[in-house]
Amino acid sequence: MSQSTTAHRPELPDQPDAHDAHDASTQRHAQAQHEPHDPHHAHDPHDPHDPGHSHDEHHDHGPHPVRDVVHVPAGEGRSVWLSGDVYTFKLTHEDSGGSLAFLEADVPPGGGPPLHIHADADEAFYLLAGELDITARGRTYAVRPGDFVFIPKGTPHRFRNNGIHTARQLLLFTPSGVDRFFLEAGRPPVPGTPPPPPESEDLPRVVAIGERHHLFQATEESR
Repeated sequence: MSQSTTAHRPELPDQPDAHDAHDASTQRHAQAQHEPHDPHHAHDPHDPHDPGHSHDEHHDHGPHPVRDVVHVPAGEGRSVWLSGDVYTFKLTHEDSGGSLAFLEADVPPGGGPPLHIHADADEAFYLLAGELDITARGRTYAVRPGDFVFIPKGTPHRFRNNGIHTARQLLLFTPSGVDRFFLEAGRPPVPGTPPPPPESEDLPRVVAIGERHHLFQATEESR
């Protein structure tokens, strides 16, 4: 005689239906709105009901421009004559997306620009060789190799080589844009020829170009 068998399934806890799950989520959200903010609370960035959740973390506000890596080998870069000096461009406004400009300057004895102001750019000097006198706010700094000088925007300043050897320095402008003045006002160098002295320059032309690029001539009184 055969016996009938019955399979017994383990009892499972009651599962909340969708309506109950919605009510629980609504209750947690309301509770989070009334709870005081705890700066030590570890927020869950994936919980939309967490007070620390930010929708901005999951949204891209537009593409970020990708700029190229720039490598300028030693001795290369576009050069111009200006103020009796030779300026060579290592990083331009276009290269950096407007963030900074970087130049190398060879300043022969007697070279250097007149007193001037950059209205909207900070400038930094780092001397590689030779010596320079950098004047800013009525004080003259005797700059030697390895020295660094920072000039905030709007500060009347100038530099001059009062020595007997050519000085070489690095110039950094931030933001960029002043480099466009050098490119427009400068003259193409002639190989095998030293740059003309500053006094031979067409100063009214240089001044007019400078003002278009927010570079202004200053007077001794404005220091």
